[in-house]
Amino acid sequence: MVQFIDTRTGEITGLSFSDVIIKGLAPSGGLFVPDTLPSMSPESIKALAKLPYHERAAAVYKLFELDIDDEQIDDICRASYGEQFDDERIAALETIAPRTHMLELWHGPTSAFKDMALQCMPRFFSAALAKKHAADPNFNDMLILVATSGDTGKAALEGFADRDGCAITVLYPEKGVSQIQRKQMVTQHGANVDALGVRGNFDDCQNTVKAVFNDKAFNEKLARERGLQLSSANSINFGRLMPQIVYYISACADLWDIEDLGGETELDVCVPTGNFGNILAAYYAKLMGAPIGKLLCASNENKILTDFISTGTYDISDREFIKTPSPSMDILISSNMERMLYHLADAARVSQWMNELKENKRFTLDRDTFAKMRALFVADFATNKESLETIARVYDEHDYLCDPHTAVAWEVGERLRDETMPLLVVSTAHWAKFAPDVLRGLAHVEAGVAFSGEYAQQSEFEQLQSILALAPHASAIPRNLATLEHEPERLTDIIDAGAEALEEKLLG
Repeated sequence: MVQFIDTRTGEITGLSFSDVIIKGLAPSGGLFVPDTLPSMSPESIKALAKLPYHERAAAVYKLFELDIDDEQIDDICRASYGEQFDDERIAALETIAPRTHMLELWHGPTSAFKDMALQCMPRFFSAALAKKHAADPNFNDMLILVATSGDTGKAALEGFADRDGCAITVLYPEKGVSQIQRKQMVTQHGANVDALGVRGNFDDCQNTVKAVFNDKAFNEKLARERGLQLSSANSINFGRLMPQIVYYISACADLWDIEDLGGETELDVCVPTGNFGNILAAYYAKLMGAPIGKLLCASNENKILTDFISTGTYDISDREFIKTPSPSMDILISSNMERMLYHLADAARVSQWMNELKENKRFTLDRDTFAKMRALFVADFATNKESLETIARVYDEHDYLCDPHTAVAWEVGERLRDETMPLLVVSTAHWAKFAPDVLRGLAHVEAGVAFSGEYAQQSEFEQLQSILALAPHASAIPRNLATLEHEPERLTDIIDAGAEALEEKLLG
């Protein structure tokens, strides 16, 4: 059975998967990482291509020897990857150009890649919570706290809505998400859900959540007054990462014979990256035996990860937070980087670096760790202008319409790819979630510039129809987005950033 280590102490915690998925954060404030990863042979990966996606997922989870029985894993995966997806392939692969493939991760109920984990993780969470309650009837119910830059929020709300034994509160930057992303969150149904706009950016949301988690007095008061304890559904929770590992292994299975993978041929993977969880899952898949070569880290103008991977110095001390067409990547503190650093270095150095980041807003890797990182990851960024131009270019050249996050990955992937290797570009959201900037790309209007003429007074929902007029071969607008405009708004509260405002709201 895989055991879990605290990234800041290096100690095996003795906690099971059920413990880890409920706790979210490690006791030190660090993250949980597996002490070892299961391995897959080329034959076992290739064999997955014959299975439906839910069976692929179950096969991978079982390799981790979770403290959940195999039959329950099968049931969870069957329920997670079923009719709520609009493509039976679930993680659909499309060949866009010779040796260039798109991994579409947005066919779920909220039209973003977060569904791949957050249709599954809440079901594992419920199974873990049921075990706790069976062992101890006085075990507290859970309050899930989530900071989102856009897509995680709706996917988490959808996944945890009306689940027994838990409530969920999502924090999003009030002015940092698209109109459609906001509408998805504030219209969410469920007696146990809440979404709070925060006066600030994503990092303010994430720092607020972390501060509340680390406030021991508040946590005791929350347990005493509301009978709740905190957990997280962000990618800081290892339960979020496991489902993401699956779709990289699945993609390799689908492409193995097409691209003659194995031996000297590996698949380069380009991921639009903000909090580093998605690309970290690709790294884990590689360690498990997936024939993945270089991990191409694609940033937008908030290029903290590009600079870090290029120089070995992580520095947010004087860095301006830039609003971009790809808001889910508008992040300056990439939490999952800590896991990657643990695997490349050790807990003592990780603890030192995280303390330096907290106190000095910067840290620099030692030469050996930097060399190890550079051997695995390559990074570049796309400007706002380049990302919108890429939307138009990809559609003009390939009749394929992508969202701004995917456009960043396409642009960076083209630059960094090894031309002798196939390339997998990770598409993280349906284009319809980001109507204004997709329309800007197609209409050749610069990022941040107001529309004029026929588009000037259009709402985001009206812009969807304008996009289809300009891109008639685009994929259809998903039903969940097509009907969203007229849904009543339920969750409209706005709070200040910081633990005090959130704690007051939670104790309300």
